[in-house]
Amino acid sequence: MADIQAVSEQDFNESVLASDTPVIVDFWAEWCGPCRLVTPELEKISAEYEGKVKIVKLNIDEAPALAAKYGVMSIPTIALFTDGNLSAQVVGARPKDDIISGLGLNN
Repeated sequence: MADIQAVSEQDFNESVLASDTPVIVDFWAEWCGPCRLVTPELEKISAEYEGKVKIVKLNIDEAPALAAKYGVMSIPTIALFTDGNLSAQVVGARPKDDIISGLGLNN
């Protein structure tokens, strides 16, 4: 199973914006119940798309400036960054297939 790593404001640019592969960012928080439901779905995507996309988690309580910069109003927000740009996002706890189609990964 591919690892889903945590990122912070300090390494966001390097881990996400400078990545050669598309990156899915899970904007979440410790206190968010629905966020916990998304993690197993992201692990399935990580396994299915291993080598094609990277998945990271960003705790919005620890990085409020980044959450604001990318317009995260409610969590979980699953965002796809391609070539350093926010290219798609899905809001709310959704099953794997909804996340994949919402982010346009099945194209």
